[in-house]
Amino acid sequence: MTVKNIHFLFFCLCFNFRLPTITPRYFTKQHPLYPTLIFAKISSMKITSKKASESLVVMTELVLPNDTNVFGNLMGGRLMYWMDIASALSAQKHANAAVVTASVDNISFEAPILLGNVVYIEAKVSRAFTSSMEVHISVWGEDLKRQHKYKSNEAYYTFVALNAEGKPSPVPQLIPQSSEEQKLYEGAMRRRQLRLILGGKMKPDEAVELKALFNGK
Repeated sequence: MTVKNIHFLFFCLCFNFRLPTITPRYFTKQHPLYPTLIFAKISSMKITSKKASESLVVMTELVLPNDTNVFGNLMGGRLMYWMDIASALSAQKHANAAVVTASVDNISFEAPILLGNVVYIEAKVSRAFTSSMEVHISVWGEDLKRQHKYKSNEAYYTFVALNAEGKPSPVPQLIPQSSEEQKLYEGAMRRRQLRLILGGKMKPDEAVELKALFNGK
């Protein structure tokens, strides 16, 4: 038995994988069922939870003349386009599936980003629900000549994971680790309830987290 065959046996033992018939030919990669059996077993393994840090995406862009308005500042629409891409990639990393944008809220523009400055967009999943995920985005600008970095923008995007049929698909739960991740995780439920209330999908009396916030509990 070769080393490759031993590795295959070890894989079967680790994942409790049963071969249909124990014969030498099933332990070779030349057998037509070998890749199919491996792929089927791996595909059936579902990840139930992931760390928030695993979904981190950092996008870097340079502000060019066609990205600016008449004042020489980065246009808000162009920035939101970049933010949508970065946050979608973050959600896809967490869900391991295609995603669609469900909502965009709480976009705050703190400082304009000038022509020639560098844009850093950091996106990370803040909380996962059944099939939707909230992604927190922070945007920083940097003047390389002056060596000055400043915060420009912050927002929350919500995405829904879809399966091959285009229907909502379950996503892994999120495990916050740092204090900042825990803070975003806890606030995500309140933000979700507020979105549902404004969208007419939840009654104010049903928003337990929001009621607790206003009642000081």
